[in-house]
Amino acid sequence: MSAEWPGILDPEVMNESIVEASSHRLADAGKTGRWDVVIDLLESGQAQDANQWRFGGTSWFTPLHQAAWLGAPVEVAERLIRLGAWRSLRTADGARAVDLARTRGHRHLREILAVPELTEREQQKFAAWDQHLAALIAERTRSLDPVRSRPVPTEVIALDRLESPWFPYPGMYGGFRMSIREDRLVVESWSRVVGGSGQRHVITVRGCELVEEGFV
Repeated sequence: MSAEWPGILDPEVMNESIVEASSHRLADAGKTGRWDVVIDLLESGQAQDANQWRFGGTSWFTPLHQAAWLGAPVEVAERLIRLGAWRSLRTADGARAVDLARTRGHRHLREILAVPELTEREQQKFAAWDQHLAALIAERTRSLDPVRSRPVPTEVIALDRLESPWFPYPGMYGGFRMSIREDRLVVESWSRVVGGSGQRHVITVRGCELVEEGFV
C-alpha cells in the first residue's frame, strides 16, 4: 500500500486546515472514543492521514493507538486499518497498538492488531537504517530552515509492507521516497524546483551510499 509519512512536528509550517482537521479534531475524537467522527473525518478527506497524531502533542497516539487504549470494537480497528492505519507504528514511548491493547486487557483486539515480532538481528538492522536515513535527511535539508520532524521508522515500511512511502519535507518542494529492495533501503530524494536535484542512495547496516544523481 502506498503511504505518506506524516512526520512533521512543527504545526507552524503546516496548512492551518490540516492542523485543525487532520490533527486536533481527529485526536479529540479518538481520545473520547467517537469512532463515527474519526471514520467520517478520514473517509471524507477532512483528515488526510489515518496515522496522524496531534500536532504539538507528545504521546504520538494515532487513532489506532486510541482504539487499542480504549478497547474499541474490532470493527473499528479493522476500518482504521483499511483506511491506512499502520499496526507497527509506535507511540513516543515505543508502544504499538497491540502492546496497548495487551496492557489494557483488551483481548478482543489482539488478533486484528498483531504484528510480527522482530528478531534481535532485525532490530539491529532497522535501528541502523533509521540512523543512516535520519542522517541523510538532515544532510539533504541542511540549507533549509530547520523543521522539527519525527524520524521515519523503517520497521514500519517493512512490517506494514508499505509501497514506496513518501516523506514531503517543508520548504524542499519535494522530499524523500523510500523502498525496500533485496533487504536494502533505497531512498530517492529531490526538489521539484531544482533541476537535476534527484539523488538515489542505498542504505545498509554498514552505511549510506550515493548510487545515482542528476535525475528529476
